[in-house]
Amino acid sequence: MLGWELPPHNSGGLGMACLQLCRALSKQNVDIEFILPYEAEHGIDFMAITAATPQGVASVIRSGIAYDSYKYVKEDGSVEWLNIYDQQELYEKSVERLIDGREFDIVHAHDWLTARAGMRVKEKRGCPLIVHMHSIESDRSGGQGGNPLVLEIEEMALHMADRVVAVSQHTKNCIVRDYGIPADKIEVVHNSIEVSDIVPLDSANTYAYLAAMRAQGYRVVVNVGRLTVQKGLPNLLHAAKEVVYRAPKTLFLIVGSGEQYYELIELAADLGIGANVLFTGFLRGKQWRDAFAIGDLFVMPSVSEPFGLTPLEAIAYGTPSLVSRQSGVSEVFRNCLKVDFWDINEMANQITAVVQNDPLRDTLIANAQAEYQHFSWEDASRKVVNVYNAHLAGAAA
Repeated sequence: MLGWELPPHNSGGLGMACLQLCRALSKQNVDIEFILPYEAEHGIDFMAITAATPQGVASVIRSGIAYDSYKYVKEDGSVEWLNIYDQQELYEKSVERLIDGREFDIVHAHDWLTARAGMRVKEKRGCPLIVHMHSIESDRSGGQGGNPLVLEIEEMALHMADRVVAVSQHTKNCIVRDYGIPADKIEVVHNSIEVSDIVPLDSANTYAYLAAMRAQGYRVVVNVGRLTVQKGLPNLLHAAKEVVYRAPKTLFLIVGSGEQYYELIELAADLGIGANVLFTGFLRGKQWRDAFAIGDLFVMPSVSEPFGLTPLEAIAYGTPSLVSRQSGVSEVFRNCLKVDFWDINEMANQITAVVQNDPLRDTLIANAQAEYQHFSWEDASRKVVNVYNAHLAGAAA
């Protein structure tokens, strides 16, 4: 298994999805060695974790929460920093060297970040290659083309793969559209959530100010995620302007970091709703959990969201969701509100309906929480095992 991150050293949903899938696969008697491009403690006992360390390097350390900064401490004590593209090249070479003498049946690569290494392993060992797409470049660029180098890597990997796993029908459709991959080569395996893994809330909510405002009749709308073009936050803020006009006692809590951080702060000010919008930056732990819990409604307005786990995390902490129809989670989560990402007026209508109608909010919560209890990674892991078995049988024949 080739992956770019695992919790707690993750910047987003990719690492969490890999963790949950691998745990479920281990219960299906799949023996996994997970190869990362950095060294760290993860506290995981259901699979082996190996750092792909280049020759002459003592350790590889990931910097902060970003994908694109790695610190190489060499054996002679010198230090070098690499960007994400140089890091991929080194990861590919390190994985190629690492597999010598190892026995394995399948190479399973997650996203474009590990695709080059996956193709190299297939070339060297002839084993089946499964490429698991959690997002594609058109998602990350908001449908605006994207990085040509990333597009090339994705296209090559998708064509070379023996089987492609997509995290939603939405993602499968995008792969067929963008890269001309035959639909029957792509298996849809939806992401999920493990109810038992949800960390319970504890003590008073971190957001004492918002709790006090709610006691005075205010309502809180929450968004948690990366502040990037993919996530559609400008549309949310434009909808927020209309919501605040209709329901002045509405506050918006924006949790996350990304390249649009300052742009969004400026946009909120330009729209005249700066006093109603709070930006927290990147959060973990209790502050992250409490952000969901303080909300009356969680909104995920993504332009293109391959899956989108946050609406399920929101309902785990008692907050109903409004999600864009351009998301994978909308395919499997019935008890939530849905809107096209571009329909700012309808987004404002649905947000306003919830913040002005507590019985509607409470009904959404009750129905969503009943549905949420049935989510599990077990079905996803069985589908992946079936993909493995089909290609192992083909290789044996």
